[in-house]
Amino acid sequence: MSKALIFCGLSILFLTACQDTVIIPKPRTYPRVEFPDRQYQTFIHSDCGYQFEAPAYAEVAQDSVFFNEKAPNACWINVVYPSFNGQLYCSYYPVRNRAELDKLIADGHTIANKHSIKADYIEELMVDNGHNVYGILFNIEGPAASGIQFYLTDSTHHFFKASLYFNETVNPDSIAPVLKFLEGDINHMIETFRWKAM
Repeated sequence: MSKALIFCGLSILFLTACQDTVIIPKPRTYPRVEFPDRQYQTFIHSDCGYQFEAPAYAEVAQDSVFFNEKAPNACWINVVYPSFNGQLYCSYYPVRNRAELDKLIADGHTIANKHSIKADYIEELMVDNGHNVYGILFNIEGPAASGIQFYLTDSTHHFFKASLYFNETVNPDSIAPVLKFLEGDINHMIETFRWKAM
């Protein structure tokens, strides 16, 4: 009798296992990102002609390497966001004449527009923070390597350029909340940007 019971149980198990089951894929999800409270501290480079307020949760470090070569001057810095695996690469150039400034501005536009291959849209916003700081902020939408770039100048002596990159493949959907958060930090940096007498 026990063999018949085992056979009957296995038959039922087999028949239920053979039913058509519909597998419904789960929607794509992304990890939850914990954003820090916005707190800022003034960054002043003793040898450079600029200062600004940087997020307290970021690290400001001197950039020593530019495409495997030494950075052109000691005023190149990186604003590193360890919790977001990203960096704002910042370069500074003292300007000696109008031709030099025109070339730096043209280069700023060229570098931003190189992302148009992957970008869905590039928005250019004029910058004038009321303290002799002018420039362009590039909001680059889509799967481009850099989502935000900008340059600032006083139109005579200083030129500062920055580009935000993440140390991973950019997926616009997953990176959008982080990019929006860092956009607030970058806008604050621009608003608090000042030139210093050299």
